[in-house]
Amino acid sequence: MTVDFVLKKTPSLRLATIRWKGPYSESEIRKRFADVKKWAIRHKVRTGRWVFREPGSREWDVGIEVRGPARSEGRVKVRSLPATMVASVTFDPEVVSPRVVYHGLSDWLRWRRKEKKVRSVLSTREVYPGDPWTDARAWAKTEVQFVVRT
Repeated sequence: MTVDFVLKKTPSLRLATIRWKGPYSESEIRKRFADVKKWAIRHKVRTGRWVFREPGSREWDVGIEVRGPARSEGRVKVRSLPATMVASVTFDPEVVSPRVVYHGLSDWLRWRRKEKKVRSVLSTREVYPGDPWTDARAWAKTEVQFVVRT
């Protein structure tokens, strides 16, 4: 499997999200994704990519892309992420360790900053084409993105 880093512009995303603060917990992430999924089914909204973000220190955000009309309700907020430049890598976590990918991407970006191709790294996010817990193909196409300023 080939793993390569790229700088690219991502399109804007409209997400149904739930945000919370606290320690990292995979069970909490799964629970919040399930809550957003139930909300989307209840509102009969077409969905797309699944996004996990860390917008701040010990602050977490899970979201599912919504297509079509949707409104915030309760804990689920409909938010838009603007189109932006990202440093990205797509990989299969069963083949390549996520730690290797994160460290490799961080080092790659450090060199891009030294070369003045990147000014700063703003945040990180993971993007899946579908539900990574029930769809093996979505898990195999995990995309890690670091939002950057060029």
